[in-house]
Amino acid sequence: MSESAPEACRDPLGMKPEWEGLNQTDVRRMHTAMRLNEVITKKSKEAKLVLLNMPGPPKNRTNQTNPMHNAIYKDYPIFTDIQVMIFLGFGCLLAFFRFYGYGGMVFNFLTATFAIQWAILVQGYFQFYHNGKIHLGVINLINAEFACAVVLISFGAVLGKTSPLQLLVMALLEVPVFAVTEWMVLKYLRINDAGGSILIHLFACYFGLGVTFVLYRSGLKEGHIKENTSYHSDILSVMGTLFLWVFWPSFNSALTLKGDDQHRAILHTFIGLSASTLTAFALSAMLNKNGKLTMADIQNVTLAGGVTVGASVDMMISPAVAYVLGMLGCTACMLGYKYLSPFLARRCRIQDQCGIHNLHGLTGLISCVAGICAILMADEEVYGPSLYEIFSHRAPVEGDPKLLELKMLVPGLQLGLGRTAQEQALFQVAAVFSTIGLSALGGILTGYVLKLPYLASPPDDLCFDDVLFFEVPADYNAPLKHGNNMTSEDSPALQHQRHSTKKKTTKKKKKKETDEDRRTTACLSIRF
Repeated sequence: MSESAPEACRDPLGMKPEWEGLNQTDVRRMHTAMRLNEVITKKSKEAKLVLLNMPGPPKNRTNQTNPMHNAIYKDYPIFTDIQVMIFLGFGCLLAFFRFYGYGGMVFNFLTATFAIQWAILVQGYFQFYHNGKIHLGVINLINAEFACAVVLISFGAVLGKTSPLQLLVMALLEVPVFAVTEWMVLKYLRINDAGGSILIHLFACYFGLGVTFVLYRSGLKEGHIKENTSYHSDILSVMGTLFLWVFWPSFNSALTLKGDDQHRAILHTFIGLSASTLTAFALSAMLNKNGKLTMADIQNVTLAGGVTVGASVDMMISPAVAYVLGMLGCTACMLGYKYLSPFLARRCRIQDQCGIHNLHGLTGLISCVAGICAILMADEEVYGPSLYEIFSHRAPVEGDPKLLELKMLVPGLQLGLGRTAQEQALFQVAAVFSTIGLSALGGILTGYVLKLPYLASPPDDLCFDDVLFFEVPADYNAPLKHGNNMTSEDSPALQHQRHSTKKKTTKKKKKKETDEDRRTTACLSIRF
């Protein structure tokens, strides 16, 4: 037998080059995982199902990249889902005004495209800037789309009352304010906000309210003749709601830790949305004097559950808690549309066109309270060692003997700040108030900029009207409705009366023509 035979026996698959020059850190991690598996097996003799943690072999030092390990395979599906939400979901949802369908969809398209490009640069400088360059990847695009969502939510407060130029200036100013706020909160307060309840929903809401407060129009105090919907515009808006509803789990789980955390985020979001949808249908019929459903409730209130579970979406809350949060958010949102929005418009000079304070403000505050409660109740008995992955700032500091013990169980665990649950909850509260304050201040200052005369603000009589900015069909504004009531010219009773009168006139005309024909025939007979 040749000398190469023993070698072949020891390495029948020819894998020896793969194991040469291994990184010893990776080897230790693999051995740690094997020891952990032995402990799990030993402690789980009575269990019927045991899941073992078996990592793959360490990578060859000569080939550190593997195409299948590229981030695009785990990030791109999330990116496309959020793309649908931004361009189709928001676009269709904002097209609910009867005479402002072009503006709602097209200006959403314009503003979103600009905001994403601008956010890539601004957020890139604060979060992805290394060695004199902004490092670009799919994760940058996802973060930029979150910034874009902030702008589009704020856009809802001034829908129909601003020019395209004003919207672009608003995006130009809001994205840097958001990026700075996000950087300060994440870098110095170190909070947990997987679903963006604080940094996305609260920020966008109070920034938009600050803008619309400054852009208050006294001429619209009693409403506007064109501030109404139509049958087809409501259907288009509900399509936007459906796009947002279907893809909201991707939005809430996009930046969570891959694995169990992301799995929980998807489940909790779906449960919350389902609860808010059923509650919205019930409340819409109950609060309507006629016992009928209102399309505005279906378009907006059904989405409240996706916001209310946001702050605790990746935490170990029970499905029942997620369901209750969906119901609470829906109820607060519904009552806000019915009572709070009219009060803010009448007493506080806040003309919130899309009711963003109800769908994003009230529900965002409920979500923050729920998240703080979940943080206070989180402990190792429930979470195990993963507690220090989900709440990374509660992990031990460098030099703590517990850190070495945890690293044996959770390889790759990062150094923490050693916070207690109470300390982390206080930082969450600080983040809520600081975000609201900075966003409201930024919105007010932006509103004053948008009031500058050369930004082409539409006059009161042309608000909520596409004719000012678009070439529109000749019949786009016929017939006209006041609110939910038809004008006297368009009422069904008058239409029926006009139709009956027309039929009577036609009958009289035909009878008259028949009589004339008879007289003519009689005359001709006499002459003959």
